[in-house]
Amino acid sequence: MSPRNWQQALAAHPAPIEALVVGASAGGVSALLTIFSGLPANFRLPIVVVLHLQDNRRSELAEVMGRRLGVTAKEAESREQLQAGTLYFAAPGYHLSIETDHSLSFSREEPVYFSRPAIDYLFESAADAYGANLAGILLTGANQDGAAGLATIKQMGGFTVVQDPQDAHVPTMPLAALELHQPDVVAGLEDIRALLIELEAA
Repeated sequence: MSPRNWQQALAAHPAPIEALVVGASAGGVSALLTIFSGLPANFRLPIVVVLHLQDNRRSELAEVMGRRLGVTAKEAESREQLQAGTLYFAAPGYHLSIETDHSLSFSREEPVYFSRPAIDYLFESAADAYGANLAGILLTGANQDGAAGLATIKQMGGFTVVQDPQDAHVPTMPLAALELHQPDVVAGLEDIRALLIELEAA
């Protein structure tokens, strides 16, 4: 999608974006670094990320991202309230959800597509919490997690973005999303990064 087209899609969205959720799996660390590299230190939106993680290993993702990007990044904590300008990462071994009061919660329900945390849990709960004020982005990955959740975001009036499968390290996850719904934007990582900067300025 050309920059002009994603700008038109964003301009046509009928509600202001108040939060952003992002899901990724195989190839996701590099993709996240790319799309978040243009974020200003004073960005205004809370961003919540699920990257598929191994259950039994401590994640250093938040620390790495915070150092590399120069923004406030942390591992999510149960019952904490989402704060503007903070990048939250799901902890290994727990599904992460956003409650209607915009707080975070953990659960130990069964893995989804062999993953816990699962992208679908985050996306579906965030859609309930934010409705049309939510933007969701689904990136590279090797299974179908996130496709149903992104479709739910769209059904609830939110703004949806799928990485162009041809641009993805592993295209399975973007292709699964495209089979379920037509997102507002299908784009490569560079255009998604530009879209986020525009989203911040809106």
